[in-house]
Amino acid sequence: MSSPGYTVNYSRNSTLNGGSAPSHQNGPAQTYQSMHPPAGCYGAPPQQQSYPTIPAQSTPPNKAPLMNSAHSANYYQSNHQQQQQHLSQHHSTSSLGVMPTHMGAPLHQYNSPPPATTTAVQSGYSVAPLNQQGPTVNGQGSTVHQHYDQSHQASLSYDTYSGVVHSSADPRPSGTQPTSVHSSPGHHQGVQYGYVANSGASSASATTSGPAAAPSSSSSEDDDDEEEEEEEDEEAGGDTSSSSTGSASPVPNSYDSLEGGSYPDSMPPSNDMTNQVAPYDHYGYPNMQPAYQQGPAPATDSAPSLDPYGQPEYQQYSQPFPNLTQLSAALGGLSGVPELELEALSPVNLMQETSLLPPRPLEAPEPNLSANLKKVNCNPHTFRSTLSSIPQTQALLNKARLPLGLLLHPFRDLQQLPVITSNTIVRCRSCRTYINPFVTFLDQRRWKCNLCYRVNDVPDEFMYNPVTRSYGEPHKRPEVQNATVEFIASSDYMLRPPQPAAYLFVLDVSHNAVESGYLKYFCESLLDNMDKLPGDTRTRVGFLSFDSTIHFYNLQEGLSMPQMLVVSDIDDIFIPSHDSLMVNMKESKELVKDLLTSLPGMFSQSKETHSALGPALQAAFKLMSPTGGRITVFQTQLPTLGAGALLSREDPNQRSSSKGVQHLGPATDFYKKFALDCSGQQIGVDLFLLSSQYADLASLACMSKYSAGSIFYYPSFHHIQNPPQLEKFQRDLERYLSRKIGFEAVMRIRCTKGLSIHTFHGNFFVRSTDLLSLANVNPDSAFAVQMSIDDSLADSSLACFQAALLYTSCKGKRRIRVHTLCLPVVSQLSEVYAGADVQAITCLLANMAIDRAITSSLSDARDALTNAVVDMVSAYKSNVSNLQQSGLVVPASMCLFPVYILALLKQKALRTGTCTRLDERVFAMCEFKTQPLQQLMRLVHPDLYRLDNMSDQGALHLNDSVVPQPHLLHLSSERLSRDGAFLMDCGNVFYFWIGKNCNEMFIRDVLGCPNYAAIPQNMSHIPELETPLSERVRAFLDWLQDNRAFCSTIHVLKDEASSKATFFQYLVEDSSDSDSSLSQFLEQIQQQMSK
Repeated sequence: MSSPGYTVNYSRNSTLNGGSAPSHQNGPAQTYQSMHPPAGCYGAPPQQQSYPTIPAQSTPPNKAPLMNSAHSANYYQSNHQQQQQHLSQHHSTSSLGVMPTHMGAPLHQYNSPPPATTTAVQSGYSVAPLNQQGPTVNGQGSTVHQHYDQSHQASLSYDTYSGVVHSSADPRPSGTQPTSVHSSPGHHQGVQYGYVANSGASSASATTSGPAAAPSSSSSEDDDDEEEEEEEDEEAGGDTSSSSTGSASPVPNSYDSLEGGSYPDSMPPSNDMTNQVAPYDHYGYPNMQPAYQQGPAPATDSAPSLDPYGQPEYQQYSQPFPNLTQLSAALGGLSGVPELELEALSPVNLMQETSLLPPRPLEAPEPNLSANLKKVNCNPHTFRSTLSSIPQTQALLNKARLPLGLLLHPFRDLQQLPVITSNTIVRCRSCRTYINPFVTFLDQRRWKCNLCYRVNDVPDEFMYNPVTRSYGEPHKRPEVQNATVEFIASSDYMLRPPQPAAYLFVLDVSHNAVESGYLKYFCESLLDNMDKLPGDTRTRVGFLSFDSTIHFYNLQEGLSMPQMLVVSDIDDIFIPSHDSLMVNMKESKELVKDLLTSLPGMFSQSKETHSALGPALQAAFKLMSPTGGRITVFQTQLPTLGAGALLSREDPNQRSSSKGVQHLGPATDFYKKFALDCSGQQIGVDLFLLSSQYADLASLACMSKYSAGSIFYYPSFHHIQNPPQLEKFQRDLERYLSRKIGFEAVMRIRCTKGLSIHTFHGNFFVRSTDLLSLANVNPDSAFAVQMSIDDSLADSSLACFQAALLYTSCKGKRRIRVHTLCLPVVSQLSEVYAGADVQAITCLLANMAIDRAITSSLSDARDALTNAVVDMVSAYKSNVSNLQQSGLVVPASMCLFPVYILALLKQKALRTGTCTRLDERVFAMCEFKTQPLQQLMRLVHPDLYRLDNMSDQGALHLNDSVVPQPHLLHLSSERLSRDGAFLMDCGNVFYFWIGKNCNEMFIRDVLGCPNYAAIPQNMSHIPELETPLSERVRAFLDWLQDNRAFCSTIHVLKDEASSKATFFQYLVEDSSDSDSSLSQFLEQIQQQMSK
């Protein structure tokens, strides 16, 4: 083996310069010792944590519904017993014994301990006790087109821990009894690791206060910094809502006091405003309501009316709703838009209708709001609800037999994002909601929160509008005109200076890895994209490789070439050098290039077949702990040595089993505990698995699931034998290395009083009942939450939801991205069905089904999905439909629901009876948990188009090119013909199926082949030909590609038996060996309804 520079070998008793690193002994697979970094520039001491036993018990029903209407308070009640988990993590040792769990539905009850007290910390970043310090969150954003700067402070940059932070316990907001779990890094209680959070997060529950000053910045290059402000604000805990003094209140030193949850008993929010400050009548300021128009105020001669305070009102601005009463009347139902009601509620008999698909992909249903509110509402690609009309009560929701939840894509790439720099971030004093377009201005000096209805003061600074550069128009501020905004937070919002961007690459260099050939293409891709890595002059990078030993690389500036340092004692991992392995990328750029150039050849002759992945991860944790950052792991086989070693659990003979699938959960808790340690030190772990054999992804995936990481899987990867996989790997890697990233992030979702969140889905660590810790946040991951209605919403005309993401950008700025969604509240069941979002419902049920499959059984999850269709159709028939006709009658809004559920049952994650490799099934489950709705729906129900007869009807004209818009086709072989050419968009891959009798001119002009017989078997690209047909087809493909983050590969398939099976498996409306056709599935639903 050749190496750059010389190689230093380390055994158990030898260390560089004679100093042995402290040992961290790992015992059996069930114990894993926490590794804490030494105190340093970013070496925040670890937190002492304790995780109590979490009981959750229920009685299993006769059938397996995902939704259980028997329990009205919690619609999604667990249908299977969950055995107790006892998780404990200590300051120096982390041991975790996990009992098998069985969850019928991902809803868990926790005992809420009293809130932890927070010790005040004096200014100057005084260090709190180890058990009270909490990590912070940071992020980065997309390209900013609007930037509003009211601050004249200079941007701050930190290289050491210094600065001024004030700290005190954060006052808890007023309202209902808290049901969320309050925890701090020093004493976590009621916290559950994993996909599912406990029930009981109160509405409008964020009680954190933030300082009154936001960070100053004049840069607008990082959109993603929006979300940092929330995290910083909530970390700081000062009062930013009503103060215009610019001084920050003391900063709490834990996430409990910053993000800890519900209304305090001492301050119940109410509409009683008698104790509030009187309006400033001398301003002559009118009452202002949601959805402001920016036009001039109309002249009026009418006498002033009385406002809610009994004070005279003055002339009104041109507002759609002068007060909440009129707003409620206008939005109480669908009567104002009868055409929407008629269209969405028109009955559809599924047994008679044969064409259910619309010609174009479905769009999210529009909420029944005024035009002004629609204009400022959150984009459904970012934030949407399963029901665009929220039921008034849980009883009404139960009657509808539909799930209530939210789908959130908080950090997605945006073309336009208002970025706000202000000394005052205006938030509700009670529930900590950020001011948004749906609050109510009572007068020039007071605004009413749209979540908890508390009346707050308007700070002096907020009176100035940076857009119009005028004073006295707070309702025209960008925060009140945009449902998605990003704040730049000041140092008062930080528990520590923002971390630098830090990237560590952990590379498998065993014989199996060398044979796959991935290392050469990884090094080439990183060399090509090195300048695109998000970061600034502080960006740090490091490399670590492993086979049966661990290889570190000294890249310290001043060396003539990189040095390899080898540690062979994998049972007692230590770091041979603490200051030269993670280096400044700018300073050591040439050494990094030398290493990447030589690395593939260094191991080309390796015969080492073992893989010590676990020890390599332990070493990576030690390297990254002082700063936090991102670890990227490349693995090609089953780990076989040291901690975290695994054995093959897959029986190839059971791949086609229709009885049940075993081993969907992890074999060891090593990787989960490793991820939890990483999350505590603000380290995210991403996994690239390139394996031709079983590698136990169910166990390995835990390192990303619980650290907010991403998972990429390339089955049967080989750089020569599988060119499409190689192309996908290269494209994915290019996107991965260059996409924006946020560090040290936390996210909280708040909702209108009366609503509560009880379950989360995605990759994260649940820090408290409604606070998600995201060590890294990326623009390609999404989240889902389930909700319940705790109290009647009869007094509310609108329900609002707000997601706030606080993160550190790659440039070292703390930012807060805030999304606010507004939906009408309805009292009629017909209105609930009319506003149902069938795609969002399908995605939420898919997440719930994955939980059921892992914690109970695959058959139980499949039965529950079928029962969801039965329940919905039965509820509609008995409560809404007046038609006595036979068959399955559903509202038009839900006509595709059975089609989507059948497609789910045939998807790789949930199908039975079809040969499915265990790792591929587990990866499909992971994708369900993290993919945004549009991508997930393509995975579940691909889009099928015919391309050989495309016309210009409805075509788009973009950038001097014509983009045809062919109609969608049902996924049935009946819609295919051998004289056509069909494109199937499966999300990650395009299949281009050419019929035997396809027009030769089309084949020649599009594929560049003279006839059908000349089409090669493994064609994986569309040539660029200067023909009108080629240009149209490529324009359509490019348009489809532009709507997704990762490039999809294309496979040209001929109408032959060898390739037909690949294409026909996605025709979900046809029957297969193990699953029924759509008509048979509908008959099955009808039979179950008649029982």
